[in-house]
Amino acid sequence: MPRKSANSSSQDELLDEFQALVRDTEKLLQHSASLAGEQAEELREQIRTSLGRARSTLHDAEDSLRERGKAAVEATEGYVQTHPWQTLGIAAAIGLLLGMLISRR
Repeated sequence: MPRKSANSSSQDELLDEFQALVRDTEKLLQHSASLAGEQAEELREQIRTSLGRARSTLHDAEDSLRERGKAAVEATEGYVQTHPWQTLGIAAAIGLLLGMLISRR
C-alpha cells in the first residue's frame, strides 16, 4: 500500500503544480496589457518559477514511474525463473482464451 499512497501524493503534487501554472499564466494574460516594465518582469519571473517547479515535479514523477516499471519487470523475471512450468501453463491458458475469443468473431 505505500506505493499507492506515494503514487497518489505524487499525482496530487503534479496536479497542484499544473493548476498553479495555469493560474499564473491566466494572471499574466489578464495583466499583460496593463503592466509595464518592472511589474511585467516580476510576473514573468513568477511564471518561470512555476514552470520550473512543474517541470521538476514531472521529472520526479517520470523517474518514479520508471523505477516502478523496472521493479515490476524484475519481479516478473524472478517469478518466471523460479516457476517456469507455472508460467508456461498460465501463458498457454491465456493463449487459449485469446484464441477462443478471436475465433468467435
